Amino acid sequence: MKRLQAVLVTVVCAGVLGLAPEARAGAAKTTYPVVFAHGMGGFDDLLGYDYWGNDFGMFVGDACDAFLETDCNEDIDAGQKSFVAQVAPFQSSEVRGLDLANDIEGFMASSGASKVNLIGHSQGGIDARKAARVLRERRGVTTVAVLVSVSSPHRGSPVAKYILDLKPGVSSVVAALAEYYGDVVYRAGNDAFAGAKQLVYNDYSATDGVTTGMKAFNDKYPVSTSYAGRYVSLITAQNGANVNPALYLLSEFFFDIDGDGYCANDGDNDGAGGCGDGVRNEADDDGLVGINSQQMGYRLRYSESALGFDSVANDAIAQVTNLNAPTSAQMTSTSSVISQDHLDVVGVGPDTFDEPEFYAAIFQYIATYD
Repeated sequence: MKRLQAVLVTVVCAGVLGLAPEARAGAAKTTYPVVFAHGMGGFDDLLGYDYWGNDFGMFVGDACDAFLETDCNEDIDAGQKSFVAQVAPFQSSEVRGLDLANDIEGFMASSGASKVNLIGHSQGGIDARKAARVLRERRGVTTVAVLVSVSSPHRGSPVAKYILDLKPGVSSVVAALAEYYGDVVYRAGNDAFAGAKQLVYNDYSATDGVTTGMKAFNDKYPVSTSYAGRYVSLITAQNGANVNPALYLLSEFFFDIDGDGYCANDGDNDGAGGCGDGVRNEADDDGLVGINSQQMGYRLRYSESALGFDSVANDAIAQVTNLNAPTSAQMTSTSSVISQDHLDVVGVGPDTFDEPEFYAAIFQYIATYD
């Protein structure tokens, strides 16, 4: 009895001191678990930082569900279930998307979930579309409730083509990717060329016997309610000294994306759908992907709050349903573009961006629709 009393006193004191986990934080619990899909180069970390973390390595999907737990996201519900998938860091999305689907099915089997929500960063947002279709075909029902892409090159990235073309500063595709992402590129199972070819809008080579590129991929894995109940995307762009040093040096000394012009297909042959507007040094890209490439489905607006919780809501720009034929506004508008670079949003710092609140806001949005 005395031991029980001591435990109860400890619990009460912890609650008074604000140490006990909250039953419900800023974001509501989603109906289905959230699966995070990493981008190119992601594995345990990216550039030495934990992928899907904050600047200190805390996983943004880790709920405060244990007594006196502090290294967790206090802005999400204590009962929130999240899972980080791991696929080959450098491969086509045909391969990575299949791996992702397999990973998801394993998680669903162990957790008992009937559906999942997906958050994919960069190439992970592309892999997620492949996985959603594979899961539908295997299970006979729509298995993905809400599919969220963050900074994803749905219509290609000029940087991918720049590297494949061995433009100034690039002597080797593999070496160039290793400079950005680390030596994980040399591990077994990776194919740096397949990964880079995936992120060019048109088929990169007509003689390699394989149809690659985002244009063909978009036709094969479209925005369809048969595969996911809702498709949404968050768009990032930033320039100047606030950009991650590696991306800043890339844009200043080698290649600066012109990512907010409009035309059908890849009119200027830079590797991304659309045409440049002639002004490169502006906030029309996040260092790797132009804003003309990032919208898929509904565009989301992220709002930070100094006093309350951050929020995510639908933007007024109409949703993109045909990924290969967006309107001028969908490719060029800076509405709701988040002022962060490509790496900030997954925890690569140092910066002042609050990743836990950002993803908590996304969780809250997902909970509204799943």
